[in-house]
Amino acid sequence: MRLRLELNGEACELEARTDESILDVLRRECGLFSVRETCGIGVCGSCTVLLDGEPVSGCLLLAPLADGREVMTVEGLGGEHPVQRAFAEAHAFQCGYCTPGMVLTAKRLLEESSRPTEAEVREAMSGNLCRCGSYVKIVEAVLRAAAAG
Repeated sequence: MRLRLELNGEACELEARTDESILDVLRRECGLFSVRETCGIGVCGSCTVLLDGEPVSGCLLLAPLADGREVMTVEGLGGEHPVQRAFAEAHAFQCGYCTPGMVLTAKRLLEESSRPTEAEVREAMSGNLCRCGSYVKIVEAVLRAAAAG
């Protein structure tokens, strides 16, 4: 089937099977490798994309459900988003595998709450797993991004 959506701010048409996840389509059709499958069951956050601004698990989202909607991956932030800068400044990653999903989740949190508490950051980020254990630095990065406004 043909999908028409807004991908990272641009109108886009993609080919997809009706049983295919948006993760697979974005990787195959667009070469967007920041959307990563790890668990395949929607609990790790590595495949996080923003669907109409809300974080969703790309491994669980059937591609046809994105038709006519806005999808954003970390590439859509352009590398200069305040959350991306804060992650770099706080060294909030080791291997970086989880970072795209963390950044998108943090972006959404800061849109909802410009001055979250540490507890609110930890709660919001709880759906994203970091196998390297960089949680202290990740929370620091999100709080840093919030403080930067």
